[in-house]
Amino acid sequence: MTDRECFYASMNYQGRDRHPYWDLFGPWQETLEIWKKQGYDGRDDFGTDKLVQIQHIFDPFPQFERKIISETDRYRIFLNEDGVLMKEFKERKKSSMPQFIKFPVETKQEFRQFWKQRMKSDIALRIGNNWKEKLIDAEKSNCPFFITADRWTGFFGPLRNLVGIEKLCTLFYDEPVFVEEMMEGFLHHIITTMKQVLDVVHVDIFILWEDMAYHSGPLISPDMVKKYMLPRYKKLVEFLKNYGKKVSFIALDSDGNVDSLIPIWIDGGIDIIYPFEVQAGMDVVSLRKKYGKSLRMWGGFDKRIIAKSIQAIDEEAKRLTGLVEEGGYICGMDHSAPPDISFSNFKHFMKRMKEISKK
Repeated sequence: MTDRECFYASMNYQGRDRHPYWDLFGPWQETLEIWKKQGYDGRDDFGTDKLVQIQHIFDPFPQFERKIISETDRYRIFLNEDGVLMKEFKERKKSSMPQFIKFPVETKQEFRQFWKQRMKSDIALRIGNNWKEKLIDAEKSNCPFFITADRWTGFFGPLRNLVGIEKLCTLFYDEPVFVEEMMEGFLHHIITTMKQVLDVVHVDIFILWEDMAYHSGPLISPDMVKKYMLPRYKKLVEFLKNYGKKVSFIALDSDGNVDSLIPIWIDGGIDIIYPFEVQAGMDVVSLRKKYGKSLRMWGGFDKRIIAKSIQAIDEEAKRLTGLVEEGGYICGMDHSAPPDISFSNFKHFMKRMKEISKK
């Protein structure tokens, strides 16, 4: 079977001669630097299945000019490409959380100005005039073809990019009409952009990025998700599944404990959810028992276990093997590998993932 055929068979719970084998997230930059000292050459892909992704077709354009505002020996304050004023560690910028000082949108007027200046739905602006050729080449491959969220598709995640998490959560109460205006803007932007794509090619997987939960649950109530987001999920899914050359599967990426949101996402037509962070209480075996085959999953292997020992990795791989064999599940880390994971442990983890992918 080709990598694409294997993916479809697994997601559709059909017979197959093997199971998909991916590295969903890879290492942090700091982890990668440590691994190179431990013998990683940076080229080994561990024999995983191949994926093709088209990225950045939804991003704000033109980007903001990245500029340093001030810096010390330890910190740097800068404006990033999305217009966010941030403070970060200079030495650990890839593996530590920055401080978000100011976001590009604080008022309706600023949102409308941002939208007019930077959110024109034109693929050529973002990936070049040869965008049709790039899409056709991706579709011709023998592996799954993704249109990736890049943090700018969804109805919560992209809004937090504009106004910040705290501001967005309060806007649902203080200015719900403003929230809906932003959501409608993104719905129109996604549909208008994807019309261009689906006039040219069929897409295997379209990914939404929401990141709308933390350790204990969602950042807004499920009732608010039903009220504000569910109707827009349904409109978007109906379009993606029925327009032009169509999209086969719609996936959604959100960290944290999303258990209370899963039924809403399934109702909205989402096919696949990931990454199921174990430290936030997400257990893919329990979730399959709870939601059945209507919930397809990626991830769910506790990255903390990979840091522990070879034996711990083997035990967790054994626990998840039945789910892999059942289908509708691609096993992988529940997020990127932090620096406490040694290269030798990661190699063993990938070896075990490859072994359980074989029938």
